[in-house]
Amino acid sequence: MDGRRPTIQSRHGMVAAAHPLAAQAGARLLIQGGNAFDAIAATAAALTVVEPFMSSLSGMGSATLWSAAEGRVSVLDFVPPIQRSFPAERFTQRSDLERGPHAVAMPGNLAGWCELVSRHGRKTLAEVFAPAIALARDGFALSEFGVAEFNEQAPLLQAWAELYSGFAANYLPEGGPVRVGQVLRQPDLATTFTAIAAEGPDHLYRGALGQRIVAHLRSLGGLMTMTDLAAVKPRWREPFAATYRGLTVHVPPPPCEAFQFLLSLKILEGCDLGGLVKDGPEHLDLVFRAIRLAAGVRIAANNPSPERLAAIFAEDALAALRRRLTDGVPVEGPTEQWTPQLAEDPAHTTSFSASDAEGNLVCITNSLGSPFGSGIVVPGTGVCLNNFLYWSDVQTGSPNRSKPGDELPMCMSPSLSTRDGRPVLALGTPGSYGIMQTQTQAMVQHLDFGLPLQDAIEAPRARLWDGRAIEAENRIAPETLAELRRRGHAITAFDTGWTMRCGGMQAVAVDPVTGVMTGAADPRRDGYVVAV
Repeated sequence: MDGRRPTIQSRHGMVAAAHPLAAQAGARLLIQGGNAFDAIAATAAALTVVEPFMSSLSGMGSATLWSAAEGRVSVLDFVPPIQRSFPAERFTQRSDLERGPHAVAMPGNLAGWCELVSRHGRKTLAEVFAPAIALARDGFALSEFGVAEFNEQAPLLQAWAELYSGFAANYLPEGGPVRVGQVLRQPDLATTFTAIAAEGPDHLYRGALGQRIVAHLRSLGGLMTMTDLAAVKPRWREPFAATYRGLTVHVPPPPCEAFQFLLSLKILEGCDLGGLVKDGPEHLDLVFRAIRLAAGVRIAANNPSPERLAAIFAEDALAALRRRLTDGVPVEGPTEQWTPQLAEDPAHTTSFSASDAEGNLVCITNSLGSPFGSGIVVPGTGVCLNNFLYWSDVQTGSPNRSKPGDELPMCMSPSLSTRDGRPVLALGTPGSYGIMQTQTQAMVQHLDFGLPLQDAIEAPRARLWDGRAIEAENRIAPETLAELRRRGHAITAFDTGWTMRCGGMQAVAVDPVTGVMTGAADPRRDGYVVAV
């Protein structure tokens, strides 16, 4: 009503995802007697089908979750280390790993989804993957957002002739460009998911699918081995947490870089943001400064030890950052990696959340890396491979330079918040190094200004880049942008009020008293909520 999305609520179950058919797939599992973990895995598999430019069983990611049976928050990390076969010495700059066989990191998503179902779910893999199999086999109609992604990326991938033929055969059997309503069928992917449903994840990590991936990469000059694949194992971790405005916000621990999000919140905790004009210059100036300060700490303290992390969040360190926040001197510094990256970071990630009537709550963020990942579609499988080694650090002189076997720091940040020890909010977003920026902006809108969850996600946002550069959605008033420039921000407006460069957030909130679940989805992409 009133030109905005309605509030979606339920007492039985909720799925918020980046595509309505994927949210529907998760809801189907809830209706069939599955729980939130079955639903989240079904959603993930369906996203592989309906947003192949962002999602794949060959990608990687992590989940932050509340298990009602265990009564606690935990993290499942399915970002594998850099494979032992990676020839890191061959590369000196990040752009060397944008596409192609050497950009492909170990596939973690399938292992992670299956582990969630095995440990916490109650359905079989055949039941969990059935919606994705049907979507791939029968096809689905492309939406405006999907059409834009295909028609933007297909011409770019033509520059890699050795990759494009496989891509076009799988995704463009009618040629291009594609159109709204065009049906995309992926029979090879349906066959792959059917085999995984029967054989389990070993079909990839020790079986025929893995052998086909390795052989194809070798044919393109890659070095991945079956030994590399067999070493992939999801890891259960204790979350890292910090308090903000009465919530305890939990995120994956390092090597995940999500602590930047929590550090931004802790820096802002000393300010009365709610007493300021919402989306005015004082509000935005403080938030942007805090984000940039936290990004600088994250880059300087890459993959911190527990002791180093504790020192970063110690009160004296926070007090110093809060003084810098309000000293009036412009804040300048990197937001991406150690060496400034001046071009747009081509990240294509997806985040989705699910809840059930039993009290389970889970948020996953996973990705292919860039749009269509490495650009490699393995013939006969329908599987598009990631390019996550683009997020390793191979830059000459970097103190964070990556080596084979190293942990891969990842800027994903699926979050789960508790209040008084009860789960109340699962929230995540895509956006590469902008993920932690987007989360900070939305949480301030929700907690400091009291906006309902859907409104907080729809509020105007900005993306900070290296140096002082900021791009803002043009719903922010021109006079506010002018004042922010006067305060030292090199801020410009996008030509639109809604852009995926500021993320694509999905969230589920739970009222711990009534049990009512509220879903929210980002209109910047194809986000949708389905309640049961």
